[in-house]
Amino acid sequence: MGMAEFERKKDEKINGVIYDMSPAPGYRHGIINNNINTIIKMGLKNSLCLVFMENLEFKYHPDENDDYLCPDIMVICDRKHLKGGSYSGIPKFIVETLSPSTAKRDKAEKKDIYEKAGVEEYWIVSPQGAVEIYYLEEGKYILEQSYILQDDKEDEHYNAETEICLKAFPHIKMTLGEIFEGLE
Repeated sequence: MGMAEFERKKDEKINGVIYDMSPAPGYRHGIINNNINTIIKMGLKNSLCLVFMENLEFKYHPDENDDYLCPDIMVICDRKHLKGGSYSGIPKFIVETLSPSTAKRDKAEKKDIYEKAGVEEYWIVSPQGAVEIYYLEEGKYILEQSYILQDDKEDEHYNAETEICLKAFPHIKMTLGEIFEGLE
């Protein structure tokens, strides 16, 4: 038996429909998630909160059925809702990094699911250099900030040093350049 057979197949289940998450998205997706995850992880040191990257199922309405999503990055602070490989509380923060096969779901169904679930901040990041930040206000997502990376210092719209922080954790800051670092 090869290693591959031991690897848990990644999928998501929305309204009873299973979406296979393989083939794995391109390496750019992994680089971006790793950049964001590393910064958040350092920022959460000595707190009760945890950050998970691509490896925890979010059961978003545990009482009704067994639907779940597997967010790219998820910060949770109430460990009592962690059980095995899944979490059934309300995440503080979620990032989805787009890949060609999931872009529409990330911007449509998943955004609606996170909104309904009460996730107060949701980022949609595109490997092409875009970041959209949504805040939950009165139960609805409002596009709070939207960036497209311009890392050419000569360009008048240069913004690689623009800093973004997490709403619930204002001390956790990252620049646009840091999010997309290593993609060249």
